[in-house]
Amino acid sequence: MLREIVAAVAVNLGSLSSRFASGAIIVVGVAGVVAVLLGLMAMSRGYQAVLTETAQPDRALVMRAGREEMDGFVTNLELGMLESISEIEILSGEVYATLTATMRDDGSSADVVVRGVTSDAFALRPEVQIIAGRRFEPGRGEIIVGVGALSMYEGLEIGDRLEVRRAEATVVGHFTAGGTAVESEVWVDLPVAQDVYSRQGGVSVVRARVAFDEQARVADVIDSNPALELELIPEVEFYARQSADRAVLIDTFAYFVAGIMALGSVIAALNTMYTVVSRRTIEIATLRAIGFGGSAIVVSVMIEAMLLAIVGGLIGAVCVYLALDGYATSATGTSTQVAFAFRVTPDLIVTGLSWALALGLLGGLLPALRAARLPVTDALRTG
Repeated sequence: MLREIVAAVAVNLGSLSSRFASGAIIVVGVAGVVAVLLGLMAMSRGYQAVLTETAQPDRALVMRAGREEMDGFVTNLELGMLESISEIEILSGEVYATLTATMRDDGSSADVVVRGVTSDAFALRPEVQIIAGRRFEPGRGEIIVGVGALSMYEGLEIGDRLEVRRAEATVVGHFTAGGTAVESEVWVDLPVAQDVYSRQGGVSVVRARVAFDEQARVADVIDSNPALELELIPEVEFYARQSADRAVLIDTFAYFVAGIMALGSVIAALNTMYTVVSRRTIEIATLRAIGFGGSAIVVSVMIEAMLLAIVGGLIGAVCVYLALDGYATSATGTSTQVAFAFRVTPDLIVTGLSWALALGLLGGLLPALRAARLPVTDALRTG
C-alpha cells in the first residue's frame, strides 16, 4: 500500500510541470487567503501587544467604581486616604483627557490623550525617557509628546504651540516609553491640566505601584473603607480587558473575510483538480490496470492538492512577513488613537499554514474520490 502511494505520488509530481497553469491557480488562491488572514491578525496581535506590554505586574489603577479613566474622578480627600495605605509605594494622581489634533496621513481630526502628571508619574514609569528637548516645568504651559503621537499627528514638533482646550501649550520635549501605549500620549503638568479640564478638586485616575502579592490586600482595604467609592484594578487586568474587545473584533473580521475568500479558493481548487483528473484519465486508468488500488490514487491526488496549497500558504505567509511585520500604524483604542506595529508571530504562521492545508484537503478530496472511481476499461477505451 505504502509503495503504491509513493509511486503514485511520484507519477503525479513528475507530471506537475506540464500542469503549471492549473497548479498556479491553487497556489495563488491559497496565498491570497493566507495573506489576508495573516495580515489582519498581525494587526490584531500588534495592537494587543502594545497594550499588554504597557502593563506591569507591580502597577495598578485606582478609580471610581464602574468608571473609566476618561470619565473618572478621584477627590483630593480620597487621594489623601490612599496615600496613608502603607503597601502603596508610589502614588500618581493623574488627569486623563483629550485634545484634537490633525492626523499626518490623511489630514483628518482625531483625539490624542492628554495626561496631567507630576514627577511621581515619571518615578512610577521609569520606561518614560526624554529623547529630545526636556521635561516640562511645573506651572508653565508646556507639554512633552510621546514618539507614537509625534508619528501620528501634525504640529507636535519641539517649539510648536497647540491649543489645549482654552489654553495654549508649547511642546518642549519628546519621550519614548519602551514601545508601549504611553508613547501615544501627550503629558502636561498636573495643575495645568486640572485648571484646563476643570479637575481642580481631584484627578481622573490614580496610578500606583503596589507589589503584586500585596494588590489583593490593598484592594480589600479600599473596598472596606466606606469613604472610598473606588476600586483597584491591576494594570495587567486593565490592559488585557482593553485589548480583548478590539482583538476579538479584528480577529472576527479577519476570519469572516478570509472565510469568504477561502470559499472561492476551494471552489477554484475543486474545478482545477477536477480538470486535472479528467485530463489524466488514461494515466490514472493505467495505474489502476497495473494493480494500483483506489486508496493509493485517492491519497496521491490529495497529496498533490495539499502540497500545492502548502506552497501557496508559504508564499502568502512570507509576503505578509516581509511586507507587514514591524510596519508602524495606528488604530482607535477606547476613544483615542494608539500607535503600534504589525506583528507576524510564529503562531500566526502556523495558523496560516493550517488554513492552507485545510483548503488543500477540501479542494482535493472530491476530485481524488472521483479519480479512484474511474471505470478502468471505459477510461482506457475512451483514451
